[in-house]
Amino acid sequence: MGLEGKTAIVTGASSGIGAAVVRSLLAEGVRVAGGARRVDRIEAAVALPLDVTDQASSERFVAAAVAELGAIDILFNSAGLALGRVPVDESTEEDERVVLETNVVGLMRMTRLCLPHIRDGGHIVNMGSIAGRQAYPNGSAYIASKFAVRGYTYALREDLLGRPIRITTVDAGLVETEFSVVRFRGDEEAARAVYEGLEPVTADEVADCVLFALTRPPHVNVDEIVVKALAQSSGARIVREQP
Repeated sequence: MGLEGKTAIVTGASSGIGAAVVRSLLAEGVRVAGGARRVDRIEAAVALPLDVTDQASSERFVAAAVAELGAIDILFNSAGLALGRVPVDESTEEDERVVLETNVVGLMRMTRLCLPHIRDGGHIVNMGSIAGRQAYPNGSAYIASKFAVRGYTYALREDLLGRPIRITTVDAGLVETEFSVVRFRGDEEAARAVYEGLEPVTADEVADCVLFALTRPPHVNVDEIVVKALAQSSGARIVREQP
C-alpha cells in the first residue's frame, strides 16, 4: 500500500528514531508535521514546537498541524526518554515524574488529541521498547513507562476495534541514537559504552520497520514488531566482542 499523498504527525521529530521516520515518510511522498522542543532540528515539511508533557503546548501543536495538513493519516508517537541507570531505592521522584509524563502521559495525550482528526484508513504507531516486555536491572521508571505504552496500545486496539484505524507498537532493543546521552545526562563516554562491542540497530532500520507496518494492505494490522540487534536477546543479555 503506497503512502503518496498521505499526511502524518511525528512527535520527537528532532532526533533519533523520530527524525529517521520523518525522513522515511518524506521519501514516500507523505506530508509530515513534526513536533519537538528543538524545532530548528526538525526536517519535516511542517516543523512546530511541541512539549508532550505540557497540555497547552500539545493542544497548540495539534491545532496548528491539523490546520496545515487538513487531516491526519498517520500518527507516530516517538517522543520519549530515560533518565539514569540506578536501583529503585536510588531513583528520584523528579526523574520518575519526567519519564512517566513524557513516555506515558504525553503519548496518551497526543493520541487523544489527534484521534478526532485521524481519517478512516489511518494508522497510529507507538514507539515501544523491549523494556516493556521484560524487565532488566536499574531501569525501573523507564521499564514501567514502556510496559504502560504496550498496555495502552492494546487497550487502544480494543477501543478502536470496528473502526478503520490500525494500531501498531514497535518495540526496539539497543538503537544507537542520542537516547543514551540523555539517559546518562550528557556523559558521552557512558553513552558510547552502551553500544561498544556489538553492532546496534540504527534509527533508519527502525524506521524501515515502521514503514513495513504502514504499508501493509488496509485489512492487515501488524499489532507489534520487536526488533533487536542479533547480539542482544533481552534488555539484560548482550554478547559483546572483547577488544
